Amino acid sequence: MNLSKKLLFMALASCAALPAVAKDAQVGTGETNGYRLVWQDLFDDSELRPDRWNIEVNGSGGGNNELQFYTDLDRNVRLGDDGKGNHCLILTAVREVYNGKQFTSGRINSKNKVAFTHGKVEAAIRLPKTANGLWPAFWMMGNDFDQVGWPKCGETDIMEFGHIDGINRGVQDRYFNGACHWGQSWNNHPNYARAVTYNYSLQDDEYHIYTCIWNQERIAMYVDLDKYPNAAPYYEMTIPATGDTGAPGYYFHKENFILFNLAVGGNFPNIWDAAGITALNAGNGNQASMYVNYVKVYQKGTADESLNTLSPGDEQGGASVGDVVAETEIAFDGNTVAVSVPSTICVYNINGSLVRSACGTEISVADLQGGVYIVKCGQATKKIVIR
Repeated sequence: MNLSKKLLFMALASCAALPAVAKDAQVGTGETNGYRLVWQDLFDDSELRPDRWNIEVNGSGGGNNELQFYTDLDRNVRLGDDGKGNHCLILTAVREVYNGKQFTSGRINSKNKVAFTHGKVEAAIRLPKTANGLWPAFWMMGNDFDQVGWPKCGETDIMEFGHIDGINRGVQDRYFNGACHWGQSWNNHPNYARAVTYNYSLQDDEYHIYTCIWNQERIAMYVDLDKYPNAAPYYEMTIPATGDTGAPGYYFHKENFILFNLAVGGNFPNIWDAAGITALNAGNGNQASMYVNYVKVYQKGTADESLNTLSPGDEQGGASVGDVVAETEIAFDGNTVAVSVPSTICVYNINGSLVRSACGTEISVADLQGGVYIVKCGQATKKIVIR
């Protein structure tokens, strides 16, 4: 091989080694309008973190007559490369007979592991083609679900695709909705949903950021604020606090956990038979995936906010999000725990159960039963005795 040919071969080999496309940045919409990043999962680990997420395993139909069986199998729920250099959460729906169902898929939640009250929460999601029959969602429910059930826990649907109206109009790639559900019983649950048809496709094999800003006054939802920071919300509902159990403000001022899932069929797309699920076909090997590049929670550190996590968020800029440097000081005056750096303060009883948490610089413990407690704030730990 002469020198010119050898150099050409080396150049081609070098080009072949480069990724075909650039990896998407995991910066989100950023720390805007006073919000500070307090927790995130970048899904860059080799496996889903069990201290952050629960993988649901059931074929209950989700209360919506869905057709899939949710599994914890790698083919349905895993972390991996999306084919574009992004390591992310991958939820895959597969046409296969499994435990009496015609499909399998994935659903995860952060119940009792990551929960927060008020803030800005967002996720970068790359959607499959939903036509027809796929129903991807990014949503939240009250962390008191185990105690009060649904709908008393409250439900906030930040993003749902695949509705029958989008199918009928032939606009599934841009027709989606936000919604809130609440109430005292299954037979009495008010809700407010709002669907929109965007002027560009959101199923274009690219990531789009879905953001929910939730505070004492309202819940508002946006898409692609990173590209269009002045965009109007596609969903908005006011939630003034109230003691009226029929009003939304009674249900939406408590800690919520996060959910991602990819449902198949059911009441939302109005498809209840396997033959109607044309989104899973021979052309895609009878499977399709929803990719989540990251999920982030931002807060302002106000008294109405809380953040309750079993572990700090992923690193951003060299330090764990939500973590605090070792020099953080914890003080206790008999009634109040105070910390020197604003962050998440967690109080545990002697059995290791979380009994109270808050985001900020102090938390009152005056009403707790007397005994020994452990206070944790990032890397700092202090034993306190309440008398």
